[in-house]
Amino acid sequence: MSSKSVAHIDKRQARRAFERSAASYDEVAVLQRETARRMLERLSYIRHQPSVVLDVGAGTGEATAALAKQYRKARILALDFALPMLQQTRKRGSLFRRPRCLCADAEQLPLADQSVDLLFSNAALQWCNNLEQTFNEFLRVLRPNGLLMFSTFGPDTLKELRQSWAEVDGYPHVSPFPDMHDIGDVMLRAGFSDPVVDVDRMQLTYDDVPGLMRDLKALGAHNVTRGRQQGLTGKGRLQAMFSAYEVFRNNGRLPASYEVVYGLAWAPRQRTQDGVTSIPFDSLKQSL
Repeated sequence: MSSKSVAHIDKRQARRAFERSAASYDEVAVLQRETARRMLERLSYIRHQPSVVLDVGAGTGEATAALAKQYRKARILALDFALPMLQQTRKRGSLFRRPRCLCADAEQLPLADQSVDLLFSNAALQWCNNLEQTFNEFLRVLRPNGLLMFSTFGPDTLKELRQSWAEVDGYPHVSPFPDMHDIGDVMLRAGFSDPVVDVDRMQLTYDDVPGLMRDLKALGAHNVTRGRQQGLTGKGRLQAMFSAYEVFRNNGRLPASYEVVYGLAWAPRQRTQDGVTSIPFDSLKQSL
């Protein structure tokens, strides 16, 4: 089995994990809530008034609700591949106008071409196997001069857990995360204009490794790579991993590092396909 296939996300298992975690997600989504807050703050400085907003990987809808408040005149769409997550979004919708919920995969958006003005995605891209296809889909549904803003996790995420498991066996125990530079390259190849990618580093701390693992389980952030070990992990190897993790203890606490990648880009006003430049009719009228 190639390293690429080993790192491939098993979407079916990922969906099941998030379905099971829908009820517990908000209790432990501290980092996801903070990244969403920072993204929304950045959006507040951008002069863009969308008519249609799409939240990709909406989860339980906390960011969806904030987007609805920020863009009160816009139509809000919430998309997630786990139906129970969207059911939580609908419950939260009683506090604001209800979004339209779409249960679908980010790599195959069930939306018409050029139908969205703002595509927002917080901590979801790491569950996509084909970033090329995903960004092509993002660009396809964005209207000319539409805005894409996203966050995802980079390769240094959970590096302590990854290194500690590497001391024990050769199986992947932590899902793969895309590199910031690779993401930027994919955005350019997809045809986005003025892409900006930057990184922030955050850290959560725990009393012990089981505490970290409980939070990851409650989030639905299981290891769902196809090369993962099948079956239960023996107590001996689990204890060996716990011991290996102790080398990172600092001031009585164990760190869990996260490399947060933020991205922003615009859909071009003019699109080129097979050497033909397509100019939106509305922009042509404005120039006459």
